[in-house]
Amino acid sequence: MRKISKLVNGSEFVYKKAENAPRVALCYNLSLENPEKSEGIYMIMTQLFTQGTKNRSAEQIAKELDLYAIEFSADLKPDYVRFRFTCLEEDFDKALEISSDILKNTTFEDFDKEIAKTKGEITAKLDSPRLNITDKFYSTMFENHHYGHTSSKVLKNLDNLKKEDIIEAWSEIKKTSKKVCSYVGSQDFESVKGKLDHALKDFEPSNISNVKFNPPHLSDKKTVEIIKEDANQAHILKGWITESYNSADYPALLLLNVILGSSGLSSRLFLELREKKGLAYVVRSVYESNLLCGDFYIYIATEPKNIEVSLNGFEAEIQKIISIPPSSDELENAKNNLFGKWAFSEETTTNQAIILAHYGIMGLGFNFKDVLREKIKEVTPRDINSCAKKYFESDSVTAILKP
Repeated sequence: MRKISKLVNGSEFVYKKAENAPRVALCYNLSLENPEKSEGIYMIMTQLFTQGTKNRSAEQIAKELDLYAIEFSADLKPDYVRFRFTCLEEDFDKALEISSDILKNTTFEDFDKEIAKTKGEITAKLDSPRLNITDKFYSTMFENHHYGHTSSKVLKNLDNLKKEDIIEAWSEIKKTSKKVCSYVGSQDFESVKGKLDHALKDFEPSNISNVKFNPPHLSDKKTVEIIKEDANQAHILKGWITESYNSADYPALLLLNVILGSSGLSSRLFLELREKKGLAYVVRSVYESNLLCGDFYIYIATEPKNIEVSLNGFEAEIQKIISIPPSSDELENAKNNLFGKWAFSEETTTNQAIILAHYGIMGLGFNFKDVLREKIKEVTPRDINSCAKKYFESDSVTAILKP
């Protein structure tokens, strides 16, 4: 059972009954209406939410969360900030009280400590070849856009940030954001809504989303390289900017990704480049969607000597999927694979709450997946060809890390 309502501060609220669920989950999303003024402001802001409030120190927050077995996180997404918690039903009031305190009373007192900690974490993260080349890919793909504020760009800018930047950014987000709340659990609707209304009655009201930035644009083909002395593999990403959720192409893009490389052992890239040609340690495709655009990329980890033959293998599979329609069986298997992944992803109350709040903050409607399922069923083999041609023949970014 699902109910849609509005909370006292105007936040959109979706409630989903989960009978006999041992743990309940809640998400609260705030949209990002303005680009951050400098790389890293939003990242540091989000990381500081659990580092102390006017009423609790960081140690007290951690102790209470542990005592009540509450899983709480504040997460930065490309288009919004997400607060979420999962807890036992009997601890919902305590989890809501702690979350409300963090939401309304964070002090950002540990700013300097967080800057130093983040420097170390990003440096360690970028030592991973896979994460390093992914970072380079996105910073190139979205070079002049906030979607391109990757870890490496943040690292270069951390010393320029000030605590006042963080406080100003959070104040602006609270003031301008659209706000969406989701609950999945066994408590009754009126009880949950009443508790949320009480918690948010003095929190800034929700606004109509009025995003102040343009979609990213790629105007040329680009190839970038990273030389990593201690690397023993080559890592290659080749990708394109695509359309996103609201596009008529979205269902076909999802299926194109399954057919090409996200379905593991049965995907074309795996069968051709790993099984038949022995080129890959790892090979896959990824399609990701944001509010302003999507991106689609192919990734391979291989022997350095195989860089050129791997790129040729990418091109061969791209041309094949552009020109030759997938069989009816292959397309039907892709649809079943996608629906199966959806079912698996919604097994927990946490993931259900995350998905509902995500669709809400993106303006897609809480029944988006139900509508999308029917559209996916209608996709034809020719739709896959047309979609592949539209995006794979457009400008691309190729990023290569090698010894």
